[in-house]
Amino acid sequence: MADIALEALDDMPWERLESTLGNHAVKELRRALRGLALKGEVAAEEDCYPLFDCLAVGTGRVASVATAALPFVVALAGNPGMGGRATLVQLLASLSKTAAEAEPGLVDVGWHEAWRRHRPRIRALLADPRPEVRREALPLVEGVGVLLERWRAETDPAVRLPVLLALGTAAAGPADAGTVDRVRAVVAEVLRTDAPVMRVAAVHAWAAFDPRAPVRELDVLVEVLSDRAVRPQFEAIWYVPDVDSAFTREDVVSWAAHLFEGAPRTALSFVVRLIHAARRNGDALLCRAALDEGWRLLVVRPSAASALLPLASALLADPDDGVRYRAAHLLAVLGSRAAPYADELAALLDDPGEAEFFEGTVDDHACWALTRIGDPRALPGLVERLYAPYRGQYSRGYTMGDPRLPEVEDVLTPLRAHAEVLLPAVRQLLRDDGVGGSLTCPFLRVLKAWGPAAAPALPEVVALLDDARYTLYAVDALVAMGPAAAPAEPAVRRCTVSDFPGNHHMVAWAAWRLGGDRDAALRLIGEAVLTEEGPLYGPVGLLGDFGPAAACCADRVRHVMEHGDTWLRLRAAVALWSITGEPEPSASVLEECLPPIANGGDAYGYFLDALRALARIGTISPAARTILRTVQESDRRLSTYRDYRAFLQDEEIRSAIDDVLTLP
Repeated sequence: MADIALEALDDMPWERLESTLGNHAVKELRRALRGLALKGEVAAEEDCYPLFDCLAVGTGRVASVATAALPFVVALAGNPGMGGRATLVQLLASLSKTAAEAEPGLVDVGWHEAWRRHRPRIRALLADPRPEVRREALPLVEGVGVLLERWRAETDPAVRLPVLLALGTAAAGPADAGTVDRVRAVVAEVLRTDAPVMRVAAVHAWAAFDPRAPVRELDVLVEVLSDRAVRPQFEAIWYVPDVDSAFTREDVVSWAAHLFEGAPRTALSFVVRLIHAARRNGDALLCRAALDEGWRLLVVRPSAASALLPLASALLADPDDGVRYRAAHLLAVLGSRAAPYADELAALLDDPGEAEFFEGTVDDHACWALTRIGDPRALPGLVERLYAPYRGQYSRGYTMGDPRLPEVEDVLTPLRAHAEVLLPAVRQLLRDDGVGGSLTCPFLRVLKAWGPAAAPALPEVVALLDDARYTLYAVDALVAMGPAAAPAEPAVRRCTVSDFPGNHHMVAWAAWRLGGDRDAALRLIGEAVLTEEGPLYGPVGLLGDFGPAAACCADRVRHVMEHGDTWLRLRAAVALWSITGEPEPSASVLEECLPPIANGGDAYGYFLDALRALARIGTISPAARTILRTVQESDRRLSTYRDYRAFLQDEEIRSAIDDVLTLP
């Protein structure tokens, strides 16, 4: 039995204590503490988990039940004959952190005094005979001086390393210059004389209080991380508190890459040098890790492509599946820039290689890369390949990480020039899977993007007009088909939609566009715009298609442009220009969406809408031209996405910028 007074545990007035999770948690806490005490040395990590739940760790509160439980947890954690002690120390660290960060009113009034009383026993954990206990106790250290004492006393490398990292973190806090100098001396000494893995840890520790340190010590990082003989040593000693397993060399590569966030050129050099070293040494694990970091850099820095593209192309023939997979995906997201390597990609169209935890196969990503290039070798069986993960189920299985497979419409939408080849398969799937199918809406959006080239699919699209789930998507696709879809006008007028005014406006507009009664559609839509109050103001965006015929609504459209939200103002600005034929004041309103992006903002959707509208209006001010050149020259991905969609949106926006800058 562990050294805990069961009588004291039973005598505690638990029923009068407050818990974030209610009385049930208090009873469970008492039971869990008693159970741990009775199990003693056979107690396991899992036996400690109920304490975390009962004390509501992670909720930002320290209730009175935590104050009452503190002496018992301290006693259990400090007992050499107790099992699961490292987990109990983690609990103490979590409670201490919560109490330090929470609002004063969320911390029990007796907590701080109780902690002060037990501080000697808590501090004693730093010198515990068991290294895992000493390591988990590091977050409980108060002051750099204590950490320096532990550094001088500690002999176990798996504890020395986290002590070194903790010293760096502490020096980055409210420490005086003398203390920082003492930590710097420790770190510098480790860099000069210690074992390879400790030298890498020293760079991390130094980076905490000197962000330029990793730049200066780039050679050290590359040398150690690329040494295959050193790799096992990382898993032997690179531990940190509150993480049960050791970090691998590949984990540390990722951690190290983040040290260069303020130095993108050095970050790119770090990645490139690791890839070169991995290729020389046949080190597939390092190559995978470096490619992952190259991807993360490329997704935010377009300039990284110049260095990474030739490396990725060379790795398409690598013997490791995971390396080829990453290389093919990297070329895919770079689109047309990968065109010189089309033959190498085509050679992978039957490559079934996979990468653990990632989605799809090497040939899936090689095929996508070829579609991005516009290479017809990707077309045979493309639609069926894209559909395969959905067959027999509503959606495909997703992975949260990147790389991953693109959405079906992201692959097919740009392939309008190949619609004649691809349409038969799309039409067949709409017939087989159209009603209730998982890809019905994506296929309809693709047909809309293909416009008149999608006209042969008219029967399949019309067949969906009686299902309210798809009606509006189908209507959009029909309108985009142009005059070839005119025979569908009666079916559009009779189509089934949910009973919402906006849906009826959309149907009336579409019926007119397909050859129906313009005046009837204008009356319905114009009346809605004239009578509906904010914040929606009716279907103002549809009025622009009517041009001068909607002149009776011009004043109302101007009002919406001046008083609506950003989304409405953009659409009202285009409608007003279409009605009046005058570029101003519409162009000025649209140009208001440009400066925020040049100043680092991320409202890219509004920015793109404004660019497209300005291209339609056909004029741009000198000030807006200067702003767009600033955005054009910036080395940042113009997107808030951080997966493959970042590249697609960035390309779309930059193309729109180019279009606007060609205006007179």
